[in-house]
Amino acid sequence: MSNSGVQTRRSAVYLLDQVLGEGRLLSELIGSGALERLEPQDRARAQRLATETLRGLERADRLLQKHLQKYPPLTVRNVLRLATVELCQGGAAHGVVNDAVEIVARNKRTKAMKGLVNAVLRKVAAQGPDAWNALRVPRLPKWLRKPLVEAYDGETVLAMEAAQYRSVPVDLTPKSDAAALAEAVKGTLLPTGSVRLQDAGQVSALPGFKAGDWWVQDAAAAIPARVLNAQKGETVLDLCAAPGGKTMQLAATGAEVTAVDDNPARMERVRENLKRTGLKAKLIVGDVMAQTGTWDAILLDAPCSATGTMRRHPDLPHAKDGSEFAELIGLQSWMLDHAVSLLKPGGRLVFCTCSLLPDEGEVQIDEALERHKGLSVDKSALDLPGIDPAWITQEGGLRLRPDFWADQGGMDGFYVACLKKDA
Repeated sequence: MSNSGVQTRRSAVYLLDQVLGEGRLLSELIGSGALERLEPQDRARAQRLATETLRGLERADRLLQKHLQKYPPLTVRNVLRLATVELCQGGAAHGVVNDAVEIVARNKRTKAMKGLVNAVLRKVAAQGPDAWNALRVPRLPKWLRKPLVEAYDGETVLAMEAAQYRSVPVDLTPKSDAAALAEAVKGTLLPTGSVRLQDAGQVSALPGFKAGDWWVQDAAAAIPARVLNAQKGETVLDLCAAPGGKTMQLAATGAEVTAVDDNPARMERVRENLKRTGLKAKLIVGDVMAQTGTWDAILLDAPCSATGTMRRHPDLPHAKDGSEFAELIGLQSWMLDHAVSLLKPGGRLVFCTCSLLPDEGEVQIDEALERHKGLSVDKSALDLPGIDPAWITQEGGLRLRPDFWADQGGMDGFYVACLKKDA
């Protein structure tokens, strides 16, 4: 196997060490340059290997425990996990095993275990592929699974877990003509107007990327801006705007958009995407709570647990433990109250979170309505193409889940509600 293969797998193991040992997120690691030394195609492969290993971690551990009397140090264990996932998903045994042994042998702290790694993986290569699919779909960790079962039910959570275990397609949001984009990239036009690719390959090589005709955005994440329905000439405030998919949607309507986020690096990405797509918005790097003025329409994509994005980010349940829930819920309420104060009489506010937890969605709206007597839920804003009436909740919001559209690749979990201020 080439040195490139060893380096790619070694980098994937490093990512696993950081997520499982240090509680760091893949997005944080990659954003800080963890894979910069690799060529672009190897960088993408290392990220994919780490992601697929995290997705299949429970299955890998169940297979490995049959061949281990005790667990080795974390790095060795992650080498075994990564190789097990590759072997059980069709990887060539010779290359996978040899690279795993070499990775362990190169490290002074682990080289004594190269014989163990070789022996275990030879057994996995012989027995693992047949046993792999007989294992249950990996479960969410208890800290997250318990509140989800309480919020929904066990059967629904199993369906979510099944959806999150599958490979995730890539969704594109068109700047204008969705049907034309679907034809150009040979994708599927989804009912809500996004275009889905089951095997996107190198995204930047797709037709229309350089021309700025579209951007990558999960189909569920594209719905809040559609619910807000910004109009040409309206003043629109996009709070917690990065990475900017919703900003571009709003700007494409011809509205006068101001986007605010406190993360300079992420806002630079918004700036680059606006330039690529030829769209215009005023960008403010700063505290959402410091914003003033009054606005025709506001979109608040509030900071949340991000539990709805686990199908695309399987590192989340391993890097987090739920200890931040209470703080996030309080922050969401605070931001929602401030956003209401910035809304013109007769204006509308879309509140959304990429969370599966009702405390970060339905409950927030119920409590906001109690705090603000001049506020009401506008259910009519959800009357959009592709929105299933069964997704609309009792208080008038929209609950999206990973198991919706399961046969088409699912969607992120999201909560969306449109609030209207009395004139």
